[in-house]
Amino acid sequence: MATIGILIETEAGAVKETNFGVLTAARGPGGHTLVALMTENLAQGAGKDLERYGVHQMVQLKSEAGDLVRNPDLKARALAAAVDSYRLDALLGLASARGRDIFGRLAALMDLPLAADCLEIDVAARTAHKSHFSGKTVATLKMGAEILLATIRPNAVEAVEAPVEAAVEDFSAALEDPALVEVVEVKQTGVGNVDLTEAAVIVTGGRPIASADNYGILEACARLLDGAVGASRAAVDAGFAPHSMQVGQTGKTVSPRLYIGCGLSGSVQHFAGMKTSKVIVAINTDRDAPIFEKCDYGIIGDLFEVVPVLTEILKEG
Repeated sequence: MATIGILIETEAGAVKETNFGVLTAARGPGGHTLVALMTENLAQGAGKDLERYGVHQMVQLKSEAGDLVRNPDLKARALAAAVDSYRLDALLGLASARGRDIFGRLAALMDLPLAADCLEIDVAARTAHKSHFSGKTVATLKMGAEILLATIRPNAVEAVEAPVEAAVEDFSAALEDPALVEVVEVKQTGVGNVDLTEAAVIVTGGRPIASADNYGILEACARLLDGAVGASRAAVDAGFAPHSMQVGQTGKTVSPRLYIGCGLSGSVQHFAGMKTSKVIVAINTDRDAPIFEKCDYGIIGDLFEVVPVLTEILKEG
């Protein structure tokens, strides 16, 4: 039985739901001991969510060297200290924007190989499953390092509850600020919006959306589903949406529970970024569009007619 650390990401004091899939993957069938590592403070009662998914120990990381929340270099160093102190066999986290930043730094700091953006993980076997060649194949990587370091794609692993009682403690990392990073200012954009890579539901518009203003039709629908809005490369290249919304091989890779593609042709490059979606719904006027060969449900129709009807039905429900 291994002792596995999981870097927990929070939003406004609440544990992000995408963490629960990582906890499920870490727990595996072997009943490993899970140690949740956090730098942000949880709101009162939020720790119960971690207990619900099998966390045995909740550890709040602290350091007098500086702000671990804002400074990614200090955060990586505090994590390295925790890995050593708690004798962790593995450290897992989300393959989110923050996770990619922190785990990349941590791998360099600890001189460890990193398995990033994994679809599955088996700590006992020390293997990681990753998508390769635009999603055409899945490789199994055997990790030979003493400590397994990996990030898991949000929503790739279905969260399963396994309630336990967790101990809570603080860990103060004795660090000297190496001054490699100085955070001068933090600017946030899209406050209140769902992160595209972590969204459980995504509504994406292709070139037929025709203008940036028309994305409001998709946003109204996505809002009712607590989802996010994406764009195809064609729509981004046409100037209808920013690159931060792009899904695909040259954009973001997503794994939502529900993916609604509106006016998407279904190119190989786009499909590579969303093929691990649990359910794919396609809306297109072209009955011969390749997307219909790859979706679970297809609607032959105009997105400007279909999406508003779907939105009204969701409002009534």
